[in-house]
Amino acid sequence: MLNPTEQSEREYLGEIREKLMLSVQLVDDNVKQFSEELRQKKQYIHEHQSGMDEADIVAAGQSIDRIAFTGESVVERRRKLMKLMDSPYFGRIDFTPQRGKTNAVYIGLHSYASEVGRSNLIYDWRAPVSSLFYDYELGEASYQTPSGQIKGEISVKRQYRIRDGKMEFMIENAVNIQDEILQRELSKSADDKMKNIVATIQRDQNAVIRNDTSKVMIIQGVAGSGKTSIALHRIAFLLYRFRDTITAKDILIISPNKVFASYISNVLPELGEETIPETGMEELASELLDHKYPFQSFFEQVTEILEHNEESFAERIRFKASFEFLSKLNQYLIHVENNYFDFTELRVAGTVVPFPFILERFRAYYRIPILKRFPEVIRDIQQHVRTMSGKKLNGQDRARLWEQVPRMFRFSSVLELYEDFYRWLGKPEMFKLLPGGELEYSDVFPLIYFRIRVEGVASFDHVKHLLVDEMQDYTAVQYAVLNRLFSCKKTILGDVNQKVNPFSASSSDDISRVFPNGDSVKLVRSYRSTIEITNFAQRISRNPELIPMERYGDEPKVLEFGSNIEEANAIREMLYEFNESSFQSLGILCKTFDQASTLYEHLKEDKDFELPFTLLDAESTSFKNGIIITTVHLSKGLEFDNVIVPFASDRNYKTAVDRSMLYIACTRAMHKLTLTYSRSATVFVAS
Repeated sequence: MLNPTEQSEREYLGEIREKLMLSVQLVDDNVKQFSEELRQKKQYIHEHQSGMDEADIVAAGQSIDRIAFTGESVVERRRKLMKLMDSPYFGRIDFTPQRGKTNAVYIGLHSYASEVGRSNLIYDWRAPVSSLFYDYELGEASYQTPSGQIKGEISVKRQYRIRDGKMEFMIENAVNIQDEILQRELSKSADDKMKNIVATIQRDQNAVIRNDTSKVMIIQGVAGSGKTSIALHRIAFLLYRFRDTITAKDILIISPNKVFASYISNVLPELGEETIPETGMEELASELLDHKYPFQSFFEQVTEILEHNEESFAERIRFKASFEFLSKLNQYLIHVENNYFDFTELRVAGTVVPFPFILERFRAYYRIPILKRFPEVIRDIQQHVRTMSGKKLNGQDRARLWEQVPRMFRFSSVLELYEDFYRWLGKPEMFKLLPGGELEYSDVFPLIYFRIRVEGVASFDHVKHLLVDEMQDYTAVQYAVLNRLFSCKKTILGDVNQKVNPFSASSSDDISRVFPNGDSVKLVRSYRSTIEITNFAQRISRNPELIPMERYGDEPKVLEFGSNIEEANAIREMLYEFNESSFQSLGILCKTFDQASTLYEHLKEDKDFELPFTLLDAESTSFKNGIIITTVHLSKGLEFDNVIVPFASDRNYKTAVDRSMLYIACTRAMHKLTLTYSRSATVFVAS
């Protein structure tokens, strides 16, 4: 039997759904009206086009555009209403301001006002008053509005689970609002897309999401802390907070790979926002180099490290990832400016242009990239000659100037200059082209940095907010490039403990050196894995700051087999077990792609094996539930109900890089984790 409070809440839910249904009907009527207006307008133009002048046609086209735009807005409103029909709200607070009456505030994915009276019945989770739900328990509370702080008291706090318009349960929260709901959400199976977390946002997460003042926010979050989801909710909040000045197309996300981009693509549309433009570091690099220089990908760099572990290759990467290296680049560019120009006097149209004048004009444009100064200097030389001689230059004289002035610079290409940098440094062995003339990945962004400083590239002024994920995998030079290209606000996030290449990893402290005015925040509570899986991963690579969510499950298993074939056959049996379970996703995460593809082929060759499974590679563009075989590197940012880590032997996982990869693999698991090996287990999991 329901208690009176829950009964009244269920009745209120019924009333809200009736109001929502009425709103949907009105919207449907509007959609039909706009469709009919559009049809009539197009028909009118078709029938009268021969008698219309150009102004009439333009006016009619503008009228059609207005109708279509308004119609699209109505369709979007219908979509939000239908979302609310399924789950109108997830929380309620009764708040009494110091000067005012008590107001019951229901909080949902979107705001909703009644058709009659236009009173607000549901508040968007991003509204200022909604922050009370995330930040306070019962008692004194306050929230910030654009016009100032509102103080008062919370007397009621409730949380609901509403699905398909039905209330599954209601919790009266007098102590801690999140624990029970959060436990229920975390115990669910993984989806093929990242979901919104508006019903379970924690206080520390809310502070990050609602920070609208930081020029640069650097988020160091432990594995499973929800940092990517928080960053996306932060973007949704900023789009709500500054909706008059920023839209989805003004934001750019830099993702580690296309699979991850697919995995997170659902979050913002779920929150009622448009999909955000996305790119990868390598796509950005190709564009900045005008597709002129072929280069090794980051995936190929990591594969080379894992498969060959050549010390000279690692040393080149390590050297070019340091802040000292960035400092040397800047020192060299100063050296270039002071020493790599052979300024001589020029004779133009009978007038001598002295060397000191040319040097002074060149240095006057120090804010402009070196090679972009030539047009400015040539223009000043022409003006000087006109002043001294009293006559204009002819075409031949101008052509000679355009030939002679650029020739004063010692090098004709950025790549030549970049090679010379290592000679100047006394370390020519640190630059090495791959077979076929490919650049090593560690040279790509230093070369881009040179190009920005020497030739100049178009900046991304249209981007008003940049989101960079997996921050630990980018170097000081990469951040220096981003800082020069994007003058906008930035959200940068990652976890230094999840570096796939420890030779080129950056911590939040490192990144703060590039962005000294940035605000750093740490998220230390992990929500993804059971406490047993978290403790197991902590033994591989300890993070003393990590606080696990107390959700319990099975202990991870480490299983020994006599050979790799036995191991692969046992994994096949585990896949059948998974298929009979309630889990939705299983990740088989191998150290290298060769291992992943070999296991994939072994399973595929077995004619009796009937379960569908997918091999994800560096070219894959989407993530789907089911059985996935891939590398640890490509699984970054993803999560699975069940994870199997094959070939966890002391032969396969033995270096510092291997330890990092094993840690990443184990922290992908939400509910179940199994490691398999033949002969001897890796020392990282040996008890």
